[in-house]
Parts: sequence; C-alpha cells; structure tokens
Amino acid sequence: MADIKDGKFAHFKTTPPDSNRVLNLFSLKGKTAIVSGATAGIGLAVAQGFAEAGANVAIWYNTKKTQAEAAAAEIEKDYGVKCRAYQVNVTSFAQVQSAVDLIVSEFNNRLDIFVANSGIVWEDGPMLDGPAEERVRRYKQLIETNLDGTFHCARVAGTYFRKQKQEGNVPGYTYGSFIATASMSGSIVNIPQLQAAYNASKAGVIHLVKSLAVEWVGFARANTVSPGYIVTEISKFCDEDTKKTWRDKIPMGREGEPNELKGAYLYLASDASSYTTGHDMVVDGGYGAP
Repeated sequence: MADIKDGKFAHFKTTPPDSNRVLNLFSLKGKTAIVSGATAGIGLAVAQGFAEAGANVAIWYNTKKTQAEAAAAEIEKDYGVKCRAYQVNVTSFAQVQSAVDLIVSEFNNRLDIFVANSGIVWEDGPMLDGPAEERVRRYKQLIETNLDGTFHCARVAGTYFRKQKQEGNVPGYTYGSFIATASMSGSIVNIPQLQAAYNASKAGVIHLVKSLAVEWVGFARANTVSPGYIVTEISKFCDEDTKKTWRDKIPMGREGEPNELKGAYLYLASDASSYTTGHDMVVDGGYGAP
C-alpha cells in the first residue's frame, strides 16, 4: 500500500466517514480497543470512556492482577460490553505480539483502537548526581518502557490495521486509531523537579507517532495525548511543596483528574477525528500557554 511516491502523497486514498451526525461519529459501538497500563489512573479512565462509547475493551497490566481483573469486571458490569484484563510487559516485543494475537482472536477477530499508555516516571533527580551505573540502568529501564514499549505496541497494532484495510473483511472497519500517551514534558522542561530522561522519552514518543501518521496514512491514524499534571498514583513521589509550585504555574490552578482526559482520547479513537492524524493533543490546564 504505497501512499507516498517521489515525495508526493497519493490522492483520495482516504475517505470521510459516512455519517455527519456528531454523536454517531463519537460512537465506538462494536469496535475493539486495547489500552495498556490500564489498571488505574489515565489508562483506566480511558478504558471506561471507550466502554461507555460502546467499545469492547482489553486492558493491560504488568503487576497488579487482582486490581486489573476487578477493574475489567466493573467495566463489563457498568457498560454492558466485553472487557478482559491481560498481563503484558510492553518492554517485551514477544509478549506484546502474543497478547494482541490472543485478544484479536477473543474479541470478534478485529482491532480498531490501540492506546499505548504504559509508562514509568523518573524519580532520581539530576542526570549528573548519583552513581553513574545506577543512572544508566534507570535511564535504560525508562526508555525501554516509555519509548521502546510504544514502538512494540505500534508495530503489532499497525500490522493488524494494515491487514484489515487490505483484506477488507472486518465489518465496519475503516481505519485504525493508534494513540500514545506522551506528556507535556515532551515539549517543555518541567521545574522544579529535574527529569531529563523522562522528558527525552516523551519527546521521542511524540515524534515517533507523528512519523507513523505519515507512514500509515492509508490505513490508520496515529496521534498522541500529552497530559499535564494529573492526579494519579505515579505523581505521589512528589512532595506537597513541589505540587504547590506546579499549581503556581498552571493557569487553571490545579492538577487535572484522569476523567478530564476521556474526551481527548475518545475524540482521537473515534470517527470524529477522521481528518486528524500526526497531532499531539496537549491537555495541561494551560501550563504551556504563557
């Protein structure tokens, strides 16, 4: 499926959605979505939002099996869709491939949406402080999870998206939607906490996904969501004085709640964003505006 030749894009290789009714455009009814890192926080809120819009959802966890299975059962009960929890370490390409293959076979032989949300934070301070070997080890761990993990998920999801488009045997399938959770830290440098490695990983995610948007233009859209400071478990390592500094720099004066991101992800997952690809949607309470 060659959509670029001699530096020029093929004309009319994409099509607009059939419906012009806005609520229909936002519907995910009958679609299959995978959300990684969905035991709690942003990932769980996204999975709930997709289920409410009608999607069947597979949620991925790494270590918290009991919590993930309880979340999946609650989503099924609350929204009347299929939801299952799967243990996947996104740093392993083989695990990602195996999990997606299993989910597609168990979820109506289709994949419409993939949200690469798994990530870890940097709690180690300045790059030059501490033992060099430990800093390098932590840097590699962070890159393997945040950036390499996104690449693994994209590789597997994109293969399914392309195959479904080429074969045309999935009812109602038009384009895949790949969404990665980046961060405003991929575009700005946070203070007072120092986290060069984390910032670099998220900048890499943003540019990776922009690049995929061009590569995949004939069969899938690829976008990122860049949250600002959100009230989740991974921000608990920061003390209250640090969080006060954040709030001083946020025009809205507070951190966001995970539920406030549902609309951004739903837009990018649905036909409402049929002409949106290669976009980094920043949701930061205005932090980057001044």
